[in-house]
Amino acid sequence: MTPDITPTLLLVEDDALLAGTLHDALALAGYRIETLEEGDSAHARLATPGHGYALVLLDLNLPGRGGLEILDAMRRHDRDTPVLILTARGAIEDRVTGLDLGADDYLAKPFALDELEARVRALLRRRQHDDSPQLHVGPLHFDGLAQRFTLSGTPLDLPPREQRLLAYLMRHAGEPVEKGHLLTHVFSGETLGDNAIEVYIHRLRRRLAESLLTLRTVRGLGYVLESETLEGESE
Repeated sequence: MTPDITPTLLLVEDDALLAGTLHDALALAGYRIETLEEGDSAHARLATPGHGYALVLLDLNLPGRGGLEILDAMRRHDRDTPVLILTARGAIEDRVTGLDLGADDYLAKPFALDELEARVRALLRRRQHDDSPQLHVGPLHFDGLAQRFTLSGTPLDLPPREQRLLAYLMRHAGEPVEKGHLLTHVFSGETLGDNAIEVYIHRLRRRLAESLLTLRTVRGLGYVLESETLEGESE
């Protein structure tokens, strides 16, 4: 018998009408959907390991515990499961806070169902591509199974977007990677500001500043990760 590999998604949304619409649309797209309508239940489900969801769609404005509190609790033990924030909030502060806490993408209401399904597909596809082997570039090590970085043996805690960007640059260590290539292969399906990649590169440079690693901008070619002791290899 062929095992059931249908992804199970968790939808946390307190608007019953919207939740029903999204549930039906995603079910028709081939996913198994579980729905929760208030924050305390979602917190109890996601704040401990072993929830078993392939992706979480999370509203921020919920009765009980808020979405940001739920996200923070989840990311304390699970930095791997994609989280797509769904919210009517338009303030840039909410978007920044959610992304800094570990959300993978952000979709403001109202949105088209086609766009939601495209974002879900992109996040799940990227999750499959991120199941990488062990990577080493000089003193930097990435454990693809645990989704964990160490620098000279010390854990390097990164938000999800910086984590994906650094892992990709490690896979291509020693060779320039174009900005457009990063947009396609690292941030596919996401809405980014004009200078977002430059901001993430700048943050990574600061994190690597005291190591033997350099993250250079090669004019006209892109960004290249290099080590003074090792050009870069993967196992």
